[in-house]
Amino acid sequence: MSFDSLGLAPGLLRAIADQGYTEPTPVQAQAIPQVLAGNDLLAGAQTGTGKTAAFTLPLLHRLQAGGGEGRPPRALILTPTRELAAQLLESTLSYGRHLSVRATAIFGGVRIRPQIQSLRRGVDLVVATPGRLLDHIRQGHVDLSRIGVLVLDEADRMLDMGFLPDIRRILKALPEPRQNLLFSATYNVEIRRLAAALLQNPTHVEIERESSAASTVQQIVHPVDRERKAELLSRLIGAGNWRQVLVFTRTKRGVDRLTRQLERCGIRARAIHGGKSQGTRTRALADFKRGRVRVLVATDIAARGLDIRRLPHVVNFDLPQAPEDYVHRIGRTGRAGESGTAISLVSRAEIGMLRNIEHVIGRRLETRPVQGFEPQAPNRRPASQPRRPGGRPRAAHRDPGAR
Repeated sequence: MSFDSLGLAPGLLRAIADQGYTEPTPVQAQAIPQVLAGNDLLAGAQTGTGKTAAFTLPLLHRLQAGGGEGRPPRALILTPTRELAAQLLESTLSYGRHLSVRATAIFGGVRIRPQIQSLRRGVDLVVATPGRLLDHIRQGHVDLSRIGVLVLDEADRMLDMGFLPDIRRILKALPEPRQNLLFSATYNVEIRRLAAALLQNPTHVEIERESSAASTVQQIVHPVDRERKAELLSRLIGAGNWRQVLVFTRTKRGVDRLTRQLERCGIRARAIHGGKSQGTRTRALADFKRGRVRVLVATDIAARGLDIRRLPHVVNFDLPQAPEDYVHRIGRTGRAGESGTAISLVSRAEIGMLRNIEHVIGRRLETRPVQGFEPQAPNRRPASQPRRPGGRPRAAHRDPGAR
């Protein structure tokens, strides 16, 4: 099947060809005709399956006959994070470059005035995070009376982040009837309830289960002592001449500490996490995409929100507490048929988490010890530390010139 057979506008087909795509992914092939037909849709598709284009392409097709200056939006995409909102707007503008469709993104962490001005000028499509959209609704900055299509992207993530009350308030501000599209990586009880309340006779599309990882991703475990993880990561980046690496840690403090350690080793790195301003996060991501820095260190805030084409390496510096987050993290690589490598640096204390991940994905991960970085046995004393009489270890000699 080709994109030509899906009935999309010539301008969209031209933009798709500009990006080098020739055939739709399974979720695109199944979802696009349903969206074009005006049907409600419940889609189970995890990151890396091409789901963004599965709804942005038909939305742009339907919006291309837009109105005049100052028009209210006719389509709304809700998404959980600022990063994902920015990525969705970027994709929309890229695919719609040959059309006259106007789009904007509204999210927190940045000045609200430019968003107000954009809405007043008139847009066809709004991409928004729930909290900032509610701010605009309360202050009367946005007219949602003509919304004909609503998309809930990463719906399970939005519910995990506590956005359900906000979503319900937004739904009350939208007109009926309308077309509703719900995309989620998982179908838990809350998602099923939301779908039942929101969707009318939906078409079901399910591409890949949450517990499965892309077959294009090679997954490797390097066992290592916790205190030597940064040293091993630096070695892997240098020895492998890795030019673009996304590294996940569990905490904001861990992100900042690891970024400083990599910089001290001569490896250009940037950090993104919830404690950084939106401008800082946006610049860090842009520098990473453009190759100005080799390593982007992030908390799980980036696990679903980043869209980086041909990202070759993802590293779990810390394993995630929730096994399902492992799938989201490594889904940053091996996207759209590209190959990628996911490395996990696993200390002895994380073996239990590793087993939980293996249980969720349904297979054991390949373990490759790195020579010189094999974990030390518990309570093992380095041979260079002789004991003093009485059993206490003698302080190791330090080179006066060492720093």
